[in-house]
This record gives sequence, structure tokens and C-alpha cells, in this order.
Amino acid sequence: MPNSIKDNIIKNLHTVYDPEIPVDIYELGLIYDLKINSEGLVDIIMTLTSPNCPVAEILPEQVKKAAKKAKGVKDVNLKLVFEPPWNPDMMSEAAKVELNMG
Repeated sequence: MPNSIKDNIIKNLHTVYDPEIPVDIYELGLIYDLKINSEGLVDIIMTLTSPNCPVAEILPEQVKKAAKKAKGVKDVNLKLVFEPPWNPDMMSEAAKVELNMG
């Protein structure tokens, strides 16, 4: 997998926030998997903080848009899952510190 493309996608994902939480979705641990093939097709598996999340319609589209902005990305396939359910242990240490949980 082209690591520079993946790094650029991750950098772009750091700009996407759940409006209710002051931490980006990557640091929150909402991105479960990110794969890129040699043709620049990206597969993202993500979740939300809860199935009833008020931004359930908007956030996945923002993630796709952010990923598509990375140089070398041709298209993005995003799958929204709720298994395993998200929990605060999935957050990065930086996110836990930001939210006074670490």
C-alpha cells in the first residue's frame, strides 16, 4: 500500500470532527480500517460514537470527501459499521488527554 497516500489521507481525516466532541474522528478511533490498492482505490471502515449519532448522515460523507482530497486517491468506498461498538478505550492517548480522560 502506498504509505504516502495513506499518510495524506490520515492527515486529511484529522480535519474531520464530530461536532459534539473537540477531537478529530481519527484520534477518536472512529476509523477501524483504511486500505488503498495500487490503483488509488480506498476502502474505509468506520463507525460512529453511537448508532443514533446526530451526524450519522453527514460524518461519513465528510470522511469520504477528506479522503478523496489526498493526492493519488481515485475513489473512496466507505462502509459504516457498528460492530464492534465504539467505546472511549478506542481513542488515542492524545484524544484522552484533550478530553481530560487520560
